Amino acid sequence: MGWYGRWVFPRLLEWSMAGEPLSTYRREVLADVTGQVLEIGFGTGLNLAHYPETVSSLTVIDPNPGVAAIAQPRIDASPLPITSKPLRGESLAFADETFDWVVSTWTLCSIANLDQALQEIRRVLKPGGKFTFIEHGLSDDPKLQPWQHRLTPLQKRIADGCHLNRAIAPLVETYLPLVSLKTYYAKGLPKVGGYFYQGVAVKPV
Repeated sequence: MGWYGRWVFPRLLEWSMAGEPLSTYRREVLADVTGQVLEIGFGTGLNLAHYPETVSSLTVIDPNPGVAAIAQPRIDASPLPITSKPLRGESLAFADETFDWVVSTWTLCSIANLDQALQEIRRVLKPGGKFTFIEHGLSDDPKLQPWQHRLTPLQKRIADGCHLNRAIAPLVETYLPLVSLKTYYAKGLPKVGGYFYQGVAVKPV
């Protein structure tokens, strides 16, 4: 990992992902989470303030040591029992059927091998376990899509592999059936990066 990824990007991430309306979206995504929870792409820990008391244990992963350093004070201050590991979503070092919930907030856009990561999420979920997510991705507007495709190479360079043009819902549903989904343009964000997918998928029993 270069100096940009370790030192500059984590601070850009903290600045760009804090505050409203993203905090409201975080609360919505996490409202029903309970039991043993895994969060992939933990980043700087901005979700921590929004986890409900129904969470009995929280395991968080992120491979970037720069964001982990920013997240650590939030971990230290949290009342939740938290285990933090420097893992990638494509390789989850946990036993099969470990977690009641897996959480992803604006992470699936950046995972290099997303198919492998989704297979791993399915593997570590208990039967009946749920995957809750909010992600930005490919718009349903055919006039906007070409711009998302054109700008993705630049976005990947400045945002640690982030894609603007992933169709998140069908990718998730390849591995886990969706039980809820809504798509919308986020308030106050440019449409090219602000088309959001928010949903829950469940592992069949």
